[in-house]
Amino acid sequence: MSGRIVVAGASLGGLRAAEQLRAAGWTGGITVIGDEPHPPYNRPPLSKEVLAGKAAFDSLAFTPKASTKDVEWRLGTRIVSARLAGRTVALDDGSVLSYAGLVVATGMRPRRLRCPGPLAGRHTVRTIDDAQALRDELIRPGVRVVVVGGGFIGCEVAATAAGLGAAEVTVIDPLPLPMTGPLGELLARELRRRHERQGVRFVLGAGVAGFEGGDHVTGVVLGDGSVLPADVVVESVGSVANTEWLDGNGLELGDGVLTDEHLRVGGRPDVVAVGDIARFPNARYDGVPRRVEHWSVPTDSAKHAAKVLVDGDTGLPPFAPLPTFWSDQHDFRLQSFGAPGLGLGDVRILDGDLAGDVLVGYHRDGLLVGVVALGGPSAARAAARYRADLLKQPFLTAQGALS
Repeated sequence: MSGRIVVAGASLGGLRAAEQLRAAGWTGGITVIGDEPHPPYNRPPLSKEVLAGKAAFDSLAFTPKASTKDVEWRLGTRIVSARLAGRTVALDDGSVLSYAGLVVATGMRPRRLRCPGPLAGRHTVRTIDDAQALRDELIRPGVRVVVVGGGFIGCEVAATAAGLGAAEVTVIDPLPLPMTGPLGELLARELRRRHERQGVRFVLGAGVAGFEGGDHVTGVVLGDGSVLPADVVVESVGSVANTEWLDGNGLELGDGVLTDEHLRVGGRPDVVAVGDIARFPNARYDGVPRRVEHWSVPTDSAKHAAKVLVDGDTGLPPFAPLPTFWSDQHDFRLQSFGAPGLGLGDVRILDGDLAGDVLVGYHRDGLLVGVVALGGPSAARAAARYRADLLKQPFLTAQGALS
């Protein structure tokens, strides 16, 4: 293959793709296209250190490797469509680029609530601009904050707002516990207790029907008609994959971009997907295609996809990463290795106790598939010690354990 590789998306996945293409021996042109005006930057601190004012916004930018100094970056530019059969992408500035290879790395955007009421005062946290706008409101004295969604981002923002001294912080979620999906009931219940100890209030098993206020939100209307006063609302209700530009190419785009076990898109040898937009089968577990929205996935997937795009998959094992996530909230950290969500039916405390530092194991058919630590640095280190064990385990698909 010769010519130019176009990388669609200029966040972490796009950056790592460019770096790994060079590492895989690609010497041709590389053009990275991203709709944000900012160079690639680290997103996890946006809901924590940066929002809390403990880290500067300009400290987030990644430093590209020297091997990518000749890569062309087209920032503040959006891809509007693609013709995979013709190997071209069209940009919002009217230009059309041809490519020899295409990396799909356009990632996700926050899902928004479609409820009646004012828009001003309602925020999401995905970009630098999002975080800056939210911080400007959170530092106002006496602010009342309502977070809709008790997942990772929702709980992190609630913790940050409480730490900044917000007068009230309330988390709304239709589920009975925060983060119960990835953690299960045991840890989710303890997570709620620790948040409440820091002054965060939870309204669980409830949905949002609308917002009160004129030009600016003043309250959140719940499904039962009750109203929670709010000066700031943070919507953390999931993500939507940025796949619209790929419409019309016969791809399966129902939840991200479906790939094969080597991250190829639509069976094409010239198109791969990386990062949280890729819905890939993980042979380490049950082989069911899933997206993984963890920080490690862009780097892991870019390394594999670059090799496939440059040299094909001859002799290359299927992409089978060990998922990893962490989340800092208040004075504690959640640290996970593996796939706890696949072992929610058999959850055991491996070390410690729930009132302090605790390490929890998640099992499927008696086999450990994930660990999560809750607590301080010692708990996180305890979880990390299981990483090697999880990597050594035979793939569950080979055992038929999840069939």
